[in-house]
Amino acid sequence: MSPKKPSPLSSRELLAKIGIDESSPETLLFDDEPLDSPLDDLATALRARFASLNCRQAFQAGDVVGWKVGLKNRRWPTYGKPAIVVEVLDSPVFDTEKDSGDAYFREPLDLALGVFIEEGPHRGDFVVWHFDSRRLQAWTSEEN
Repeated sequence: MSPKKPSPLSSRELLAKIGIDESSPETLLFDDEPLDSPLDDLATALRARFASLNCRQAFQAGDVVGWKVGLKNRRWPTYGKPAIVVEVLDSPVFDTEKDSGDAYFREPLDLALGVFIEEGPHRGDFVVWHFDSRRLQAWTSEEN
């Protein structure tokens, strides 16, 4: 005979177990001091990201690359994971996004990178997508 499974808790019961109820609805996070952010000095952070974006590296097929800090704008590869250069385009392809308010609007895609899908039913599949090389740097083992 297997032990009886406890009945599931309601959301109110669960919140009460961790010390949050209607009389004190604030979360435990509000007691923490805010952490320093690299964005505290926005002008300095913007200049640093702009300089990083405009510091180009020459890549060739077979190079292993990763994101520059703060310049990731695609789901994969995630920070700390490498991608491989499959092709360097002679002329960039421009993203066809029609809305100028979109982050991909007219982004110059000049590299085809091979990456592994990291989650879901296609986890482990090797796919090739196009990227803006300005956002990438040569991979170093310290990144992983």
